[in-house]
Amino acid sequence: MDITQTITSAHRPIWLTGVAAALAGSVATELFGLAARAAGIPMEAGSIGADTTDPVMVGMFAMGTVICTFWGTILAMLLARFAKNPSRTFVWAAVALTVLSFTTPVGAGATALSTKLMLCAAHVLAAAIIIPMFARRLSAAEA
Repeated sequence: MDITQTITSAHRPIWLTGVAAALAGSVATELFGLAARAAGIPMEAGSIGADTTDPVMVGMFAMGTVICTFWGTILAMLLARFAKNPSRTFVWAAVALTVLSFTTPVGAGATALSTKLMLCAAHVLAAAIIIPMFARRLSAAEA
């Protein structure tokens, strides 16, 4: 990365990084969900401990990704202002929150194992796209 790119990244608002991350993550997870449907993975999941399932509708992957990215943007903005090393702190917090997010699919009642695994993989996919985008933005501001 050259100095021009670092300066540009450092001056880009964090919320704009959040918008780009939400868009990239949403498209990727939605395509992943569509591929899972095409592969025959059941697209029905229950709430934690539920006895019944509800359909996972088209658009729900994108919606969930946007909501989580919104909160990730708030976290990044707070860390940029108050943390000594915002990039590293963000990465650690975001990875921990990603692992914590597995509790919902893993605990989903009456849900096929293939669906649970696919949902966890979708969480990892979103994190693999979104976390580095924020980390780069936050580290550019530190330079």
